[in-house]
Amino acid sequence: MRSSALPTLIAYVTALVAFVAVDMVWLGAMVDRVYRPAIGDLMAASVNLPAAALFYLLAPAGLTYFAVSPALKAQSLGMALASGAAYGFFCYMTYDLTNQATLKNWSATLSAIDIGWGACLGAIAAAAAYGVATRFG
Repeated sequence: MRSSALPTLIAYVTALVAFVAVDMVWLGAMVDRVYRPAIGDLMAASVNLPAAALFYLLAPAGLTYFAVSPALKAQSLGMALASGAAYGFFCYMTYDLTNQATLKNWSATLSAIDIGWGACLGAIAAAAAYGVATRFG
């Protein structure tokens, strides 16, 4: 493996771990407070594990490509935070506003909460990935 690929690999693995861990904390705290009351009838009885695994593998890959790698090139934690927040914002905005446009029980409040969460999650995971890749890559 080329040494220039190592920081990207470290960034991806770190983004993956941070993204999953932080999102699990959020979902554990918010499913019964926010999501189930708003969309209970739409929620499946159990999680579709293949779909969830695919999401959790691919979302950090996009975050690494669009936010962390450019920040590593620019050597800028601020860029990692801002780009990670923007990536999370636009990804979650696409999901939430599509649901709001097509599902009868999807509220603007739920969209706002979830889009805000996507921006926070993207920023947190990108900053963690940037920090670890800078230190160990």
